[in-house]
Amino acid sequence: MPLKKFTHLTRISLLLAAFFALDKLLAIVRQVLIARLFGLSADLDAFNAANNLPDMLFALISGGALAIAFIPVLSEYLTQKSRQDTWQLFSRVANLALLVTATLAVVIAVLAQPLVSWQLGIAPGFNPQQQSLVAQLMRLNLVATLIFSLSGLVMAGLQANQHFFLPALAPILYNLGQIFGALVLAPTQGYSLGSITLPAMGLGVYGLVYGVILGAVLHLLIQIPGLLRFHFHWSPGVGLGTPGVRRVLSLMGPRLLTMFFVQLVFIARDNQASHLGTGAVSALTYGWMILQVPETLIGTAIGTALLPTLSEQAARKDWQLFRQTIERATRVLMAITIPTAMILSLALRPLVGRVFGFDAQGTDLITWVTRMYLIGLLGQSVLEVAVRGFYAQQDARVPLLAAALTALVCIGLSAVLMGPLGAPGIGLANSLAFSGEALLLFIWLSRRLQSGFAFWNTALRAAAGAALAGVLAYLVMNRLTLAELPLSVAALAIGAVAALPFIWKEMRLLLQL
Repeated sequence: MPLKKFTHLTRISLLLAAFFALDKLLAIVRQVLIARLFGLSADLDAFNAANNLPDMLFALISGGALAIAFIPVLSEYLTQKSRQDTWQLFSRVANLALLVTATLAVVIAVLAQPLVSWQLGIAPGFNPQQQSLVAQLMRLNLVATLIFSLSGLVMAGLQANQHFFLPALAPILYNLGQIFGALVLAPTQGYSLGSITLPAMGLGVYGLVYGVILGAVLHLLIQIPGLLRFHFHWSPGVGLGTPGVRRVLSLMGPRLLTMFFVQLVFIARDNQASHLGTGAVSALTYGWMILQVPETLIGTAIGTALLPTLSEQAARKDWQLFRQTIERATRVLMAITIPTAMILSLALRPLVGRVFGFDAQGTDLITWVTRMYLIGLLGQSVLEVAVRGFYAQQDARVPLLAAALTALVCIGLSAVLMGPLGAPGIGLANSLAFSGEALLLFIWLSRRLQSGFAFWNTALRAAAGAALAGVLAYLVMNRLTLAELPLSVAALAIGAVAALPFIWKEMRLLLQL
């Protein structure tokens, strides 16, 4: 079917999925390079742990809290006011975000060492030398966070204008910057790529952080042409007393706390994993990264495309179409993620071993961590839609309550399950907690709309397809005599083909979102 025959939302979702696929492919290349360079080592654990607070700061100020609260208000301005008024609001909020981010970055940089070693901090289980390395890397990471604080808002501004191309391209350039860090800045020996020999700067794990900074710069610069296309005009000041800024901040307050609880899960995860020995923090990081490949291609792509559309429908108070849009998107997500989780879990281990090059013990650890994360693939994906259903209505309080409860449940379950299960227990706790949050939000949403969602038929067919796909994938993995990598690919392909007839109705629905 020609792309022009698809609905606007479907076209945007497919465009984002394509770019997210390329982004995730580059992310995997980046992680493979890093894995083969550092292994499951103390330095790699330190690098991964050092990302936590800078990531939280970015998520709270610009990356998640402000951006997702920003888009509904900007969409309303574009619908009811002029583009000049919209960009004036954008400038004021961006100025405020950059000021707040810079202030907090300085505070975190000054307090980096105690924040790492504190018993309730980032990595109390690391030795003093490793904790010192985490603090130094974290200070460097804050430079990238400052750049992202502005770039994240530019992304939100362009998406509110229904422009998704450059925002989707930005993460790809971010990964290219990090790949440069892993290929050139970190190694002590040069790489040969065909006839090209790349130099080596020998910066070690610090080179990875400089690659992050380079990627952040590229992430911002690629989006500047989009601002020029929509005639962006910067205005000074923060305008705390203006109605638009106050509305954004009123939405951002609860969203900020929501993102705090989400990021708290990751900080607590690494805190707990730091007591499990070398490699546990990195195994959880790799397992989460693998989960994010299907979750981003499916859930994030549809959710990102959905928010401006839902915001417009909510602004028009077209609640019937609003409910139908959410229902269709969720049915598509359920149909794809349930079989995907089953097939990936069974075919995963040879892929992990061959791609990342870890030893047998490290491969087993990452495989089981990822399997536990994949249990929550459905919940993580539909959560992308459920949360946006509330933010499109400019209601940030319900997602806040759900996120707070999720954080408490996840941290508590992790403390219980990590004893008998180790790092995989933390992954399982994450899956159970976030799946519970998605269910809770859909219950609240159905009550808000005074109408239920028709999901069960899709769920049952997807589960039946997953069962058949799982049986066939298991037989392929255990009965065929092929090399490991072709064996995994064959299991994935045969499982996907087996599941497709059960979810064909939803695959067609994807084209009509």
